[in-house]
Amino acid sequence: AFVAIIAEQRPMTVRQAFYQATVRGLADKSENGYRMVQTDLVAMRKSGQLPYTWLADNTRWQRKPQTFSNPTDALEMTAKFYRKALWLDIDAYVEIWLEKDALSGVVHSVTDKFDVPLMVARGYASLSFLHSAASHIAKLGKPTFIYHCGDFDPSGVNAAEKINTTLRELAPNAEIHFERLAVLPEQVEAWSLPTRPTKTTDSRAKGFGSVSVELDAIKPDQLRQIVNDAIERHLPEREYRVLLEAEMSERELLWNFVEAA
Repeated sequence: AFVAIIAEQRPMTVRQAFYQATVRGLADKSENGYRMVQTDLVAMRKSGQLPYTWLADNTRWQRKPQTFSNPTDALEMTAKFYRKALWLDIDAYVEIWLEKDALSGVVHSVTDKFDVPLMVARGYASLSFLHSAASHIAKLGKPTFIYHCGDFDPSGVNAAEKINTTLRELAPNAEIHFERLAVLPEQVEAWSLPTRPTKTTDSRAKGFGSVSVELDAIKPDQLRQIVNDAIERHLPEREYRVLLEAEMSERELLWNFVEAA
């Protein structure tokens, strides 16, 4: 059952697999149920039943400079991975903000495809991170559209509001449009998302409601589609195809340089 779930929605995180398991009655919606799912998925990967690449984990990574044995190798790598700047002539700048680092591997394929920055806030974004983002936005001189994906709970909603408010304070002259993409109350109902009780210990819980939903509860394909649709509002399909054709032509030019080297 786990293989079927993950094969359909890959890549997904362990927590997303857990939520999909609870919806199908395969696991209890509890921390104990989550630990059992974790244990099973570890065993399945080690035994070869489940490919490692089907589960995403972007919370752990390394830094290492790209090096080459000679200039020709460097030129060949440039030709292979050349990407055209898609947004230079578009009168909009788009960023996707994500509350959880663990989910970055789930939506990165979409933001990478459209050359859109994926900003991982890890809950409440630090002031230094927000200042850096605001400074970049202020220099662009074009309308900025920020789409936020986070938990539907008091801290998740408040964290998004803080990002919106602070960016406007730090870039007062910029035209900033901010929108929460997920999790929204209407999505909870329409998609029958698994819920949990709102933490009463949270000082921001007053007036929020008794039900909260984690971003992980949304199916990976649905989350990717939400992000995809938001970006496509500003980069129409026809313009995107034209830009890709130009990219292909320019990449071929670079390969000509490689062959001549």
